[in-house]
Amino acid sequence: IKEAQIRHGLHVLGQLPDDEKLSDTLVALLRLPRGTHAQEQGLLHNLAADLSLVHGEHPFDPLQTDIEDWQSDQPHCLSSLSERPWRTTADTRERLELLARQWIKEYVISDGDFTAKASDFPLTALQLAYANDILHQALKRSVQLEIDSLIQGLAGHFVEPGPSGAPTRGRLDTLPTGRNFFSVDNRSIPSPAAWAIGKRSAQALIERHLQEKGDYPQQLGLSVWGTATMRTGGDDIAQAFALMGIEPVWAPGSQRVVDFTIVPCLLLGRPRVDVTLRVSGFFRDAFPNVMRLYDAAVQALMDFDDPGGMNTIQHTIQQRRQALEAAGLDPVSARREASYRVFGSKPGAYGAGLQGLIDERCWEQRDDLAQAYLNWGGYAYGQDKISRDGVAAKSSFQHRLSQLETVVHNQDNREHDLLDSDDYYQFQGGMTNAVTAFSGTEPTVYHNDHSNPVQPKIRTLKEELNRVIRSRVLNPKWITAMREHGYKGAFEMAASIDYLFAYDATTHLIDDYQYQHVADALLFDRDNKAFLEQHNPAALEEMAERLLEATQRGLWQEPGDYAERLQTLLLEIDSSQEANCKP
Repeated sequence: IKEAQIRHGLHVLGQLPDDEKLSDTLVALLRLPRGTHAQEQGLLHNLAADLSLVHGEHPFDPLQTDIEDWQSDQPHCLSSLSERPWRTTADTRERLELLARQWIKEYVISDGDFTAKASDFPLTALQLAYANDILHQALKRSVQLEIDSLIQGLAGHFVEPGPSGAPTRGRLDTLPTGRNFFSVDNRSIPSPAAWAIGKRSAQALIERHLQEKGDYPQQLGLSVWGTATMRTGGDDIAQAFALMGIEPVWAPGSQRVVDFTIVPCLLLGRPRVDVTLRVSGFFRDAFPNVMRLYDAAVQALMDFDDPGGMNTIQHTIQQRRQALEAAGLDPVSARREASYRVFGSKPGAYGAGLQGLIDERCWEQRDDLAQAYLNWGGYAYGQDKISRDGVAAKSSFQHRLSQLETVVHNQDNREHDLLDSDDYYQFQGGMTNAVTAFSGTEPTVYHNDHSNPVQPKIRTLKEELNRVIRSRVLNPKWITAMREHGYKGAFEMAASIDYLFAYDATTHLIDDYQYQHVADALLFDRDNKAFLEQHNPAALEEMAERLLEATQRGLWQEPGDYAERLQTLLLEIDSSQEANCKP
């Protein structure tokens, strides 16, 4: 939680943040390695490498290990930064982070002279020179470029494009901001880089599931978004291929995916995982070739024989095909319907269908949400003429949902989190709720962190929700930063409560104490309540109504006196509004 990266305020067009926030931003941009040269390594990695050369015989490497006792040196340049106990590798990483922020502020933002330290910290010196000469200058150019490009665009003139991606994930070539952007060649999805992280993430997911459940995952649902695919080059598709035992084949030179190969289960060392995709409307529009490639892989696996019944995909398709034929469907149609594994919204439609129900409070039971998710996602996509442009397949989608035992969503960067957008609860929460409704059992739900491509982290959705609530929503640093933005900051607070409520409505993973802490921090804290009343009283009213709705629907099971306090707050808001309306 302490090492979590959160948004510290909102971006303001044509304006750099203050020095404190700018130093945090630069450290975040330089945190991950991007190549083999010193200036391409992570800032903390270079600091650790320099300290290994200067201090002691043992390698100074707190970045590659989990939290454990720290047995190496405690250099003065780090120990002097904090009076807290220094016991673990996490304490060491904290001090490295503090030193990085201090030096970035002193030698990059304030343009100090690092010459005196350069001999002891040669790698860090190269990194700071890069940060000063290239990265900081790119951020400065962003300020003017954002305004200039806005004016040019509104005037109908050409706006220079640049690459797209997440800068905190190593894509510093996306800077400066203020440019239009070009995306990826959809024929190169998944890219070799995405394939590398997809394989690592798939293996980590299998190991986590095997350790906790005692068995391999068999049938899994994965949400795939077009924007994330553009940023990453196809992490999600690569992970799905790796889980199924499919390896892409790239054309030399162009690196376009031209074919795939089936990896025998004997080489995989495990059964195949039957992965069903629920793609976004944007992914459907931007990557139709990838959907056809995925469907082709499923069709090939359907006819591929593995020893010992390890081809889960073949087994589940055969079972479904036999049931459809027994119900009177002809063999060809039964085979095609049984093998649908890519589902999305109707051609021309977008979303997962839950936002309207949640926003307007026009649902009674979780089954209502499940039905909406099914109705909106009940179109199958494939490579044949019938499904090439989408075909209504509601019963097939419902059957697939009823068979899933695991639900997965990957997050490719930490520039936002799952309580920043309604899409997360619609897709991940919606699938979880639908699986529960149609199968009768709660699936295992994972929310994976791909922000560091070298070390993907597998977390359950419950762990991720706990982490975000504690590290951001209840964090005074975030709350204070939101107050700097007036009505928009208040809106962000209200939106987080909306998404928190929606996740609970679809997954039942929010605990009573979390509702209580959120209410205390955002509504009943004297300073924050005054801020909301002054800058956005409508947001305060919306937050109170949403938390009260949680008590009324039984999501906040034992609210104690909070239900009465919320009602009293709403009465106060009504009285204030009436007083303001008097002539």
